[in-house]
Amino acid sequence: MYDTKVWPGTETYIREAAKLLQRGEVVGMPTETVYGLAGDATNPEAVARIFAAKSRPSDNPLIVHIAAREQLEGLVRRVPEAARKAMEAFWPGPLTLIMPKGEKVGQAVTAGLDTVAVRWPAHPVAQRLILASGLPIAAPSANTSGRPSTTEARHVLEDLGGKIPAILDGGPSKVGLESTVLDTTGEVPVVLRPGGVTAEELRGLLGEVRVHESALMPLEKDAAAPSPGMKHKHYAPKAPAILFEGEVGHVAKALGSWYDEHLEENPYILALADVAKNLGGRRVRVMGGSTGEAAHSVFAELRALDEAGAGLILIQGVDKAGIGLAVMNRLLRASGFHVVEV
Repeated sequence: MYDTKVWPGTETYIREAAKLLQRGEVVGMPTETVYGLAGDATNPEAVARIFAAKSRPSDNPLIVHIAAREQLEGLVRRVPEAARKAMEAFWPGPLTLIMPKGEKVGQAVTAGLDTVAVRWPAHPVAQRLILASGLPIAAPSANTSGRPSTTEARHVLEDLGGKIPAILDGGPSKVGLESTVLDTTGEVPVVLRPGGVTAEELRGLLGEVRVHESALMPLEKDAAAPSPGMKHKHYAPKAPAILFEGEVGHVAKALGSWYDEHLEENPYILALADVAKNLGGRRVRVMGGSTGEAAHSVFAELRALDEAGAGLILIQGVDKAGIGLAVMNRLLRASGFHVVEV
């Protein structure tokens, strides 16, 4: 057990965290997407500590974080043309690129795949930590596996306190959802996990881009997961959750009816502002006035519902255009694909 410290993201503490990484320890790291659990991607013991702290299944690959283009050397065997264009347009930023794996990356990081996922985060504390350590950093979301991702340092402490030595506090995550994962190894790039860079933006840059069918449905049980966030239960609050999809007026009516019919289960509703205002005195958490605001707040709201002791969570689905696809990807998995069409 560790006496987990929460450190401000200042140069002094960044250096201390970098020393921990160099010794094979793991630390909580802020990024613009969500907080990450950082460890040396080239050290098998550090990678094992990441999996152990999160209780993460070993067949779920990790993303490697860099803070300079030179760090790609040895991590990837080659940089496909689509990846090169995407780097120039969106790095640093919330885009992870899947490329052929190089010799520096161990099998545990890639879950046995011959590809590796790499990202250059935009958060200045993450960048300075990576550079100070001199290491490529494996960093899945800093939460207990299956729980909503962490967008504040206090969320990381809640899930991983006692399991890791330190957390760098870089403030609330700006994006609030994990990065988009784009597979660039085939003839047509494929979005494996929607995130902060939308499919529309990628098509504007690259032309044809496909979205993997698992973005909105479960991956086949025995299929290998080429990206984090595709296979196992993810983002789930403690209470069972049900997702409602359909015309906004019908969804609002259904949310209210289900709430009233399940009062003994201590229900709460998670909705956008335009629906929330029509739900009377029912207990409602508002995830914003738009899908963009929902992207930023949805994980924090799911955690707030846990703190409130919700026994049942009824969630409004959002439009799947733009960042809405990423929001719906998270809500579908948070609800275990329990969807009511109205």
